[in-house]
Amino acid sequence: MDATHDSSTAVRVGLIGYGLAGSVFHAPLIAATEGLTLDTIVTSSPERQQQARAEFPDVRLVDSAYELWGRADELDLIVIASPNRSHVPLARAALEAGLPTVVDKPLAATAAEAEGLAALAESRGLLLSVFQNRRWDNDFRTLRKLLAEGALGEVQRFESRFERWRPQLKGGWRESGDPAEIGGLLYDLGSHLVDQALTLFGPVESVYAEADVRRPEARTDDDTFIALTHTGGVRSHLWMSATTAQLGPRFRVLGSESGYVKYGLDPQEAALRDGLRPGDPSAEWGAEPEGDWGRLGAGESPLTGGGTPVPTLHGDYPAYYAGIAAALRDGTPPPVTAAEAAAALHVLEAARLAAAERRTVRIEVPA
Repeated sequence: MDATHDSSTAVRVGLIGYGLAGSVFHAPLIAATEGLTLDTIVTSSPERQQQARAEFPDVRLVDSAYELWGRADELDLIVIASPNRSHVPLARAALEAGLPTVVDKPLAATAAEAEGLAALAESRGLLLSVFQNRRWDNDFRTLRKLLAEGALGEVQRFESRFERWRPQLKGGWRESGDPAEIGGLLYDLGSHLVDQALTLFGPVESVYAEADVRRPEARTDDDTFIALTHTGGVRSHLWMSATTAQLGPRFRVLGSESGYVKYGLDPQEAALRDGLRPGDPSAEWGAEPEGDWGRLGAGESPLTGGGTPVPTLHGDYPAYYAGIAAALRDGTPPPVTAAEAAAALHVLEAARLAAAERRTVRIEVPA
């Protein structure tokens, strides 16, 4: 796919990292976004450089992010898709170079670090956003529509899962026990789950968590549960696991009038991994077959035909970078703010403490 757009005003993007996040998510979505052009990819791996060159032949390839800071006047946006431990130093360097910045989740290891980056960006008048693509999952978009319509009545309980059956370790920094790597499922899948819960139901006043290491030779949490009490009264129960032999529903949302149950995962990640791209005429982007739709109803199990099928809205990951382009062009708010990322990190830190000390942790909610 051509990574450029025929516009002299296109935002020139420097992408740092070409592993899973950079090659599967960020590069294809940037290249598909009107108003953005993928200018430079940073990776020191010869294999990944070869891959990037094959996929984006017109893009400049460099070994180190330091090469970007020397030509900051030739770039308009930095996207950080490198390992978690590098997020804060690279984001700080990009902002200090005067460049708007997008960071893959999690923005930082702590809320304090995230708030420091947010303050730096604000002081320089620069955009700082976090890539929370799962706000544009098909099921999440559908649930937001149902809630906006009042289809469930007053929501009482929100159950959300990212569960896998991966009994064998894959290796790499995500499974490292080194705290500096910010690995483990709490900060990986938990970043998405907590962000979605906060987006739907607002601030949290207390957190309970269980974090376990199940697989032999594992070094960090691979089976974790979080219970949140929102200030508005909703309780969110969030599961993230690599050791689930029988997968539960992606969502089970219970209200005073009805409930919504949805199984399966949004198709966009699988499509991107398979080499499909937004706008590809061979497939309708983000579409889901009718047999996978969730069900809305009361008093019966959806697994035995209870409830009414709810058409699933299309997933829309491209909307994130379209929002970034609009924010840079028009000054509109970014699709995800650093303050929102910091709020989620407050919850994740509380969950880590709650699991370690086996107690419920209260969070101070700003007045």
